[in-house]
Amino acid sequence: MTKHMKTALPVLSLRRFMLAVSLAAVTVPVTVHAQQGQMSVAGQENAPAAASLTASDKAWLTRIEQTLNGITTLKARMQQLDAEDKRTTGTVWMQRPGKMRLAYDAPTPLLLVANDGKVVFRDNQLDQTTVIPMDRTPLGLLLRDKVSLSGDVTVTGFSHENGLVEVSVVRTSAPGDGSLTLVFYDKPLALRSWSVLDAQGRETRVTLFDTHTGVAIPADTFTLPAQPE
Repeated sequence: MTKHMKTALPVLSLRRFMLAVSLAAVTVPVTVHAQQGQMSVAGQENAPAAASLTASDKAWLTRIEQTLNGITTLKARMQQLDAEDKRTTGTVWMQRPGKMRLAYDAPTPLLLVANDGKVVFRDNQLDQTTVIPMDRTPLGLLLRDKVSLSGDVTVTGFSHENGLVEVSVVRTSAPGDGSLTLVFYDKPLALRSWSVLDAQGRETRVTLFDTHTGVAIPADTFTLPAQPE
């Protein structure tokens, strides 16, 4: 169990993470993929470099697909570690397909809700709301109706060591939309964390603890914040 950490809340760093999740596809003209050392310009992207996978690796990917597709609902506490090693905590709710709420503990003023095919990012401190199509965000890969780690998704990195399985993916046709890395415990296979790599190669990781799956979640949990007309 991860202990609750009381630290100064780095709101600016949190905003960068939320925007990396929700705005990568439309505001990032240049994307750097650190693992492959390649750069792509929006509208002029090369095909992403796929990881070299063994038969064992592919078997793990099949198990990961089955595990993710088997998740109907999930609620967990979370700890976020940003690129400056600053930690914050909060709660995440997920209902597949297509729904997520990521809320930080007070007094952090940020909220992200995914529903109805869109991701809405709300900054109460700045009184700003941003709306992005879900299929243009990294988290859309996790929330889609059927998770598949092939075809329109390219696996760009894979490792299995020290009891953890890690897989990095991008959209095959639009790697500049953002890179998503999922980490799983291997025994039993369960989602441990995810991370998003932003345009400057900065990684922000969300680690889950006190995780419960198959739980009842009130429908209004995923009510989208008021959106600009």
